[in-house]
Amino acid sequence: MTAAAVTSRESVTPVVTTTPLETAPHLLDLLPADGALSWVRHGEGLVGWGEAARLEVSGPRALAEAAAWWAEHSAGLDVDDRLGVPGSGPVVFASIAFDPAAGTSVFVVPEVVVGRRAGVAWVTTTGDADPADALASPSAAAPAPLGRLRYADGVLDPASWCSTVAAAVERIGAGDLEKVVLARDLLVTADAPLDPRALLGRLAARFPGCWTFAVDGLLGATPELLLRRTGRELSSRVLAGTAPRGAGADDERLAAALLGSAKDRAEHALAVDSLVRALDPFCSTLTAPAEPRLLTLANVRHLATDVTAVQRPRGRAGLLELVGAVHPTAAVCGTPTAAAAALIGELEGMDRGRYAGPVGWLDARGDGEFGLALRCAQLDDRDPATARLFAGCGIVAGSDPAAELAETQAKFAAVQAALEG
Repeated sequence: MTAAAVTSRESVTPVVTTTPLETAPHLLDLLPADGALSWVRHGEGLVGWGEAARLEVSGPRALAEAAAWWAEHSAGLDVDDRLGVPGSGPVVFASIAFDPAAGTSVFVVPEVVVGRRAGVAWVTTTGDADPADALASPSAAAPAPLGRLRYADGVLDPASWCSTVAAAVERIGAGDLEKVVLARDLLVTADAPLDPRALLGRLAARFPGCWTFAVDGLLGATPELLLRRTGRELSSRVLAGTAPRGAGADDERLAAALLGSAKDRAEHALAVDSLVRALDPFCSTLTAPAEPRLLTLANVRHLATDVTAVQRPRGRAGLLELVGAVHPTAAVCGTPTAAAAALIGELEGMDRGRYAGPVGWLDARGDGEFGLALRCAQLDDRDPATARLFAGCGIVAGSDPAAELAETQAKFAAVQAALEG
């Protein structure tokens, strides 16, 4: 059964105005302490705050209902947008549950959005707010020091999680499936409330090539682009296969080993194939390189493949429909999808919520970008000094539980470093 909750602050036809800015601001510096919304990479993207409208939805038709809600909402707006670029005009930020049928997905239409793209900057306001006042309104005291950080195991301690990985490898060996992605969580508590501005700023500084995101208390820096749509053009960045960084010559050795690893390349091929199979029916052309490349981040390396496509000119699916068609890929679930999802439910022991689900934004023209909510933390809405961190690994034949545990620890380190400053 579908459950949906809708809120709106507007009682008359809302006026949405996009105003160009003479000076391109540093987007993350504009964010307030509460209700931060973000999708920023290399200093460009979108940030927002305030809530003009909100949808929370779950059930087997969650994304279809969200698409219908957004179409109805945006059609009822009085829009003044002279820029007409992706991200200008009305925008909704979204954080979709890993399992949209069972979990709650959140869609937020901000009262203020500030965008920056290719040297062009703008502010979009809902209502009669003056753009200058809107830009000044989020200012607040600087984030307070967090004090001591205390970490605790989540649902599974490391030894139990290694046993879970071993059980998954056994099932793969028995032929039940080819790959499953298993995740674990880690709890962190600080002496002071966790301020998303500090976390987002540090993540963006350390991982400028990742998409630094925040929606409804879920924030992080993801290296994986699930789907971008601009007009009929589509693109995606698939990641699967990971190695830690090293020092000096050891770093080059680890990079070469990852690129030459039969186990990691097989895992990566499964992820690329799952995306291509799901996306192909919607496209007139689709291109996926035969060989992966290395994506180097501050803490790890990944095998990466950039997929590009062009949607069919007739009967075009909307971006949320496309997202629903390709998610979950083998990069966050496994292969075959149904068998992997069932094994995750059987072995993982935790509710992923919106971790590893699509996160991003959509505008009224249908353009938008969605990544996967990885390298992230979910702030506790009951205890502002507590958060839940997530990390996962792709398990295939030959996976070593101790090595997979070390991979999760390397992935946790991205958010831990941002917490610790």
